[in-house]
Amino acid sequence: MAFTGKYELESQENYEAFLQAIGVPDAKTDHKVITEVLQDGNNFTWTQSIPNWSWSNEFTVGQECELATMMGSKFKAIVTMEGDKISIPFPQYHFTAEITKDKLLMNCVTPGEKGVTFKRVSKRI
Repeated sequence: MAFTGKYELESQENYEAFLQAIGVPDAKTDHKVITEVLQDGNNFTWTQSIPNWSWSNEFTVGQECELATMMGSKFKAIVTMEGDKISIPFPQYHFTAEITKDKLLMNCVTPGEKGVTFKRVSKRI
């Protein structure tokens, strides 16, 4: 499947501004982030890990799912697939992810006129 794999952070833009915008200004930002994705058709398990912390969500594209934010708050959302791009409306931002040339590209955009766009590129390992 297109997304299945393990990815290591290669670069990111606006992470500190994004954390500030969603109310997590004191988080460390210098960690090596590992993202592991398991895809079975429309079913996904998506896990991000840094030393001493892990965050995971399971979802099915096209269905309402209970998901968790980075801080562990639960919410319900319908995960969609727009072309080859996963789209999830988190409470404080909109998340999209796609695979391009064996890299996982993730974007998080906070709403509003002064919204912040956080971009992360991870390479397959």
